Amino acid sequence: MPQAPSNAITLEYEVHGPDHGETVLLIMGLGAQMTRWPAPLYEKLVARGLRVIRFDNRDVGLSSKIEDSAPVDTSAIVVSLQKGETPKVPYTLTDMAADAVAVLDHLGVTKAHVVGASMGGMIAQLVASDYPGRVLSLTSIMSSSGNPALPHATPEALAVLSNRPPDPKTDIEGFLDHALKSARVIGSPGYPFDEKFLRDRALYDYTRSYYPAGFQRQYAAIMCSGDRRAKLKTITVPTVVLHGKDDPLVPLAGGEDTATNIPGAELRVIAGMGHDVPPGLYDTVVDAIMTAVARARTPGVNV
Repeated sequence: MPQAPSNAITLEYEVHGPDHGETVLLIMGLGAQMTRWPAPLYEKLVARGLRVIRFDNRDVGLSSKIEDSAPVDTSAIVVSLQKGETPKVPYTLTDMAADAVAVLDHLGVTKAHVVGASMGGMIAQLVASDYPGRVLSLTSIMSSSGNPALPHATPEALAVLSNRPPDPKTDIEGFLDHALKSARVIGSPGYPFDEKFLRDRALYDYTRSYYPAGFQRQYAAIMCSGDRRAKLKTITVPTVVLHGKDDPLVPLAGGEDTATNIPGAELRVIAGMGHDVPPGLYDTVVDAIMTAVARARTPGVNV
């Protein structure tokens, strides 16, 4: 598979669709590989004439692992932040935004429609704010603004991030059962829970790349990247913010605050959607992206 260089690391990527099409860059969330942007979803964008790029963030999938850094102590980070200190972490979301732009650079893409889910939405926001000349539109999905006053995840959803699964090398069934339980906790209650689909996906994720240390470092990057509201206010490209009404991990207030702080952003609240994108929501996601794309194609329109 092809890889793009970025600050002494390499990023695994794929390109789908026509070479001449406008580019959509898909950025995935915490600990998630690019394959969590499934083919049936991105193929809907390709069918509309778009060129789609998906890639593995650093520390996940087949991209470089930042193994020369010290182990992450999230408890110590929390204490440090409470003291008003700036914890030392291997990297921040700003570095990950630079990675995303490096993928565009490697492929010779001047501007792209940038789409991010969860942590990927946070990264996409930073791409739009820090690299305004590189972005045609922004679609931020089930993400947040970094506002520290926003409601927190439910205890059950937070446990999904903190509870370690059984070691899949010695207990693959226990590992898959844990993945299903986690998916049920944060999933979309208004849509079918497809146990076989989710179990197969978890097994594929493990087979392709299993690297829990990268999850911890990405989590630290989120914790230490701070409030993005000031940056969000500088974004001028057409923006659609998509959020589930029933998201237990990043409550709806996170999407509302994101849309409030980006001038002209449209907020779309989806009843029955949690913190995932089940097959029943693929068309909803594609429609949100295409709305942002259409607005970017209309000169002078950013609302």
